[in-house]
Amino acid sequence: YFCWDSMGKKSRINKYLSEVGFCSRREADKLISSGKVYLNGKKAILGDKVSMYDEVLVDNKKITPLIKYKIYIAFNKPLGIVCTTDKKREKNNIIDYINFPHRIFPVGRLDKNSEGLIFLTNDGDIVNKILRSKNNHQKEYDVTVDKPITKRFIHEMQNGVPILDTVTKKCVLKQTGKKTFNIVLTQGLNRQIRRMCEYFGYSVKHLKRVRIMNIKLDVSRGKYRHITKSELKEMKIMLSSSTKTHSEEK
Repeated sequence: YFCWDSMGKKSRINKYLSEVGFCSRREADKLISSGKVYLNGKKAILGDKVSMYDEVLVDNKKITPLIKYKIYIAFNKPLGIVCTTDKKREKNNIIDYINFPHRIFPVGRLDKNSEGLIFLTNDGDIVNKILRSKNNHQKEYDVTVDKPITKRFIHEMQNGVPILDTVTKKCVLKQTGKKTFNIVLTQGLNRQIRRMCEYFGYSVKHLKRVRIMNIKLDVSRGKYRHITKSELKEMKIMLSSSTKTHSEEK
């Protein structure tokens, strides 16, 4: 449950938007910076604090703490569905596709041309803990490329690839067929696997995420299930030493 402190203690506005299930703290900061959030009739700024007596609007819609419980969903995203909550700009958005009765948002992204496991939740505090590469949480993928895989490709993919002005972390890669492999990453760079393959002259033909941390993909394409209590307990143990922000790392 979301509840206010009995003495009227204020909460940071990004934390408030996260805890009521509107979005993650990072997304809240973006909304505030873009001038879409109003606090008591004035544009909110980063660092503003909210009490139970304040009015918060996002895109002229009043935000109220209606959340009653935390939701954690494992969804098998089909090809063509976009991991965004922006229903106005993207008709093939993940939110309309699932049509869940409560407000939820995706944890991270899985690009439009990829399929497989993605989490959705209304728990904004868990998002960055899962996503931050410093926390080294595993994500596993099955990949098909356009030509036969070589030993050099496997070796060099595992030991770091220069993309996006950095070098990828070492990863675990196992060949599963002439043109297929399984890869386990602890990073989430933009289109990382596709860019890594392109560096060696390969093109990804099919990419499917089959695991995030301790949760394996076990539902059919386009379907979702609730993460079980035992799975969530195990996940929270794995997340217990994780940081959410740069300041926490420091």
